[in-house]
Amino acid sequence: MSNNVYSISEIVGSSDKTIEDAIENAIATASKKLRNVEWFEVIETRGHIVDGKVGHYQVTLKLGFRYES
Repeated sequence: MSNNVYSISEIVGSSDKTIEDAIENAIATASKKLRNVEWFEVIETRGHIVDGKVGHYQVTLKLGFRYES
């Protein structure tokens, strides 16, 4: 990681299965458009309740991607 420059993008992923799936969905989708995605940080977790159960999970992430030199 010597002398690298990074940009940070905030994104939100969702899943009706698990928090981990929401994270994976967000990273997979962002990686299709952004190159050099190297790290993520979960900054918020939310969900939607339907009939007393979790309807879906929503996870806000910060993604770090490295600028090419």
